[in-house]
Amino acid sequence: MKFLNTELDNLTMEEAIDQIEVLIKNKKPSYVVTPNVDHIVKLEQDEEFKKIYEDASLILPDGKPLLWIAKRMNTPIKEKVSGSDLFPKLCERASEKGYRMFFLGAKEGIAKQAAENLTKRFEGLEVVGTYSPSFGFEQKSDELNEIRNMIWKANPDILIVGLGCPKQEKFVHEYCKELGVPVALCLGASMDFEAGNIKRAPKWMQNVGLEWFYRLIKEPRRMFRRYLVDDIQIFQIYRKYRLDNE
Repeated sequence: MKFLNTELDNLTMEEAIDQIEVLIKNKKPSYVVTPNVDHIVKLEQDEEFKKIYEDASLILPDGKPLLWIAKRMNTPIKEKVSGSDLFPKLCERASEKGYRMFFLGAKEGIAKQAAENLTKRFEGLEVVGTYSPSFGFEQKSDELNEIRNMIWKANPDILIVGLGCPKQEKFVHEYCKELGVPVALCLGASMDFEAGNIKRAPKWMQNVGLEWFYRLIKEPRRMFRRYLVDDIQIFQIYRKYRLDNE
């Protein structure tokens, strides 16, 4: 479905996981993005980011504000499919079906800790590799070669990438075909949550769309500009596309 400046796959969480499984079985390199307000703002300004979205195999809505906007535009979204909720559910499906996973991203040791926690939680889950790249790794040919070799050797069915937006999206777009993994998912801070490095907002805050406010309180210096400067542009974007639809 059309949503503001992008397309969305209007799916429930279970439908999304089923579609990811279809991508795995197709064995053609693909990737999944999970837009939130911040992504919508970037899409309005960044041509490279637009191309990344155009080439994505699945675009899943992450965040209550997108559901509110869609409802006001009379194009309701079935369900929020946030990366942080999708990640453990996909691990559960992988443990049931024998899909192999590789975790790439977060700070040193976080991906490994997330893997340890999730393999304890989901019996049979096979995490065939983890790697936390150094700062600026995308400019380091030696480290990029090391990452490629690790992933080729591990031969996962699912690659989870947590490098922050837009770095993670740009990485999977550039290297998706070369890595040959059936499906890569850009899931931001999801590994930090599963590792216990960052605490998620309480359920009631998630349910009423205040998860962003919780993260702002916890990390004000890092999140201030994103939430209180850049993302405010969503109101202008909403007005623009609402008028275009009238």
